[in-house]
Amino acid sequence: MENLKKVINVIGGGLAGVEAAYRAANRGKKVYLFEMRPKRSTPAHKSGKLAELVCSNTLGGIEITTPRGLLKKEMEVLGSLVVEAAKKTQVPAGGALAVDREKFADYITEKVEKHPNIEVIREEVKELPKEGITIVATGPLTSDDFSNFLREYLGERELHFYDAISPIVYADSIDYSKCFWGSRYGKGGKDYLNCPMTKEEYERFYKALMEAEKVPLKEFEKACYFEGCMPIEEMAERGKETLLFGPLKPVGLVDPRTGKRPYAVVQLRKENREGTLLNLVGFQTKLKYPEQKRVFRLIPGLEKAEFARYGSIHRNTFINSPKLLLRTLQLKKNPKVLFAGQITGVEGYPESAATGIIAGINAERLVESKEAVYPPETTMIGALLKYITSADPKNFQPMNANFGLLPSLKRRVKGKLERRKLLAERALKEMEKWSRELS
Repeated sequence: MENLKKVINVIGGGLAGVEAAYRAANRGKKVYLFEMRPKRSTPAHKSGKLAELVCSNTLGGIEITTPRGLLKKEMEVLGSLVVEAAKKTQVPAGGALAVDREKFADYITEKVEKHPNIEVIREEVKELPKEGITIVATGPLTSDDFSNFLREYLGERELHFYDAISPIVYADSIDYSKCFWGSRYGKGGKDYLNCPMTKEEYERFYKALMEAEKVPLKEFEKACYFEGCMPIEEMAERGKETLLFGPLKPVGLVDPRTGKRPYAVVQLRKENREGTLLNLVGFQTKLKYPEQKRVFRLIPGLEKAEFARYGSIHRNTFINSPKLLLRTLQLKKNPKVLFAGQITGVEGYPESAATGIIAGINAERLVESKEAVYPPETTMIGALLKYITSADPKNFQPMNANFGLLPSLKRRVKGKLERRKLLAERALKEMEKWSRELS
């Protein structure tokens, strides 16, 4: 009879779940992988296959000088099943790693279902198993019953069902000569970077915003927005001056260059402690990515801004990881429970899969009564884990892989491509060393 305390339960057969299960199983551990499909489907999935890609067939860039290119190289160092499957089922896509979705899901499903240490159980999980180590990797479309359980188990306010994401720009791409640091009425110190607008600049921005093309929500994503996550373009449609009483209100701010209050102000807040990333406050949006770049670059100081993450609004169940999780992905209140995938607040296919690998590593270690671990923050995976577990819990939003998360190099490097190359080389060296130490 199986010793249930030595068993690893993985809830969810998406990218994070299969990575977690495969990693632990390859280390000789018994894994029960629970997947409710096809008995119970979701509004987005079309089959009962494991690791079904529902939104896109691309896993991002190939080159290590791209964030997801580096991320996948790190995953490969750790023996990623997802990267292996992607390379086996790759289709031409320029500089991106794109796959044949059907063949990709078939490859992973066969690998997992035929693994001698993995038992795939096609049932919906409605609460956490009582025995063993459990990894929750239920993804953005977590079932209502399990969502309700998590809401009660974690606390109602710690579970979010819709992303309202504002864009993030790299701090070193901003023209600071057109901006100033400060808080309204001088309260709170220089917490915000303020981009002041004249009436003419505001009207030009408003016109572009109103004319910009939007991404239509899918049927299952339609929801009534509450005021705190209203898309900026939806607010603008209420009237030309609505934004002047909302996120662009200039009240309590004085432009030191003029000594006067601006007509409108766009505020940016530090997204990480290092200040390498800045968030456009209140700019959650449904605009298409090229439109965001075009329209938001009309903001003074952001004319050449580079975006680490674009804004979006979509259905996505995720937890308040900075408050709930350790960097090892263990739940603070119950270290025998780990979370992985988009439910932790990482954004994107490779990011989700990467957290699954780490959860699998730690589940295997916990079964062996070893200490849980995490990669160095100089790696892309380590930097992502640091972000989702140390960001401000009050303003936590999902994050994708980007170079702004990595610690700076010890020496200054001018060229962006050369800087990224050196950051990537450092990351891979550190990941290879960390991986060897796991053995």
